Amino acid sequence: MTDEAKEQIRPVPPDVREDLFVVIAAFNEVASIEPVAREVRAMFPNVVVVDDGSTDGTLDVARRSAKYVLRHVINRGQGAALQTGIEFALRHGARFILTFDADGQHRVEDIPAMLEPIWRGECEITLGSRFLGKAVNIPSTRRNLLRLAVLFTKIVNRVKLTDAHNGLRAFSRRAAETIHITMDRMAHASELIDQIRLSGLPFREVPVEIRYTVYSLAKGQSSRGALRIVWQYLLGRVFQ
Repeated sequence: MTDEAKEQIRPVPPDVREDLFVVIAAFNEVASIEPVAREVRAMFPNVVVVDDGSTDGTLDVARRSAKYVLRHVINRGQGAALQTGIEFALRHGARFILTFDADGQHRVEDIPAMLEPIWRGECEITLGSRFLGKAVNIPSTRRNLLRLAVLFTKIVNRVKLTDAHNGLRAFSRRAAETIHITMDRMAHASELIDQIRLSGLPFREVPVEIRYTVYSLAKGQSSRGALRIVWQYLLGRVFQ
């Protein structure tokens, strides 16, 4: 990030900056984790990378770029990795926790906007929305899939959102202590929405920009994968 870009970002109080832990779940992200973690850490020092059983050298690269690196011996899934990172952050005194994707889709510039409503006491949770903000180079198939996810969330989760599966989320300490992810894999995104609704904690969506690249699209979910996530989520609800 250039100095000019940094100057355009809204200011974050020093105590908020120091008490924020940014949790990044990473599985086989050797090509992207170092620039992502370094860019975040340049503005927010407490970067926690959870290597979810990678086999491609992600662990070694993360150790060069993040302040804290945790590791699952086996691949458990993004939900499990995020829960591990959140629990670590809480144990280390975090007042704010933000989840950030490892594939380069998210922008560090959006973090202050995600935090501001929380540190101002206006809500306890913020959820990034690419449809209130920008979705750069999003394929029409991906846009349609995400629209279906929004409809699913409205009907099944009973929560009205504009963007149901955005990995950019921020929590106050109170919210992070209330929410506990039990669905290890990608179904955790819907589980989180359920938990937010049941918690009764105030939340809001924040416009953010998501950048689609050849790399991030290859790492993303296919239509078949989306159906598998729905099935895992529904099964998880039955057996909770």
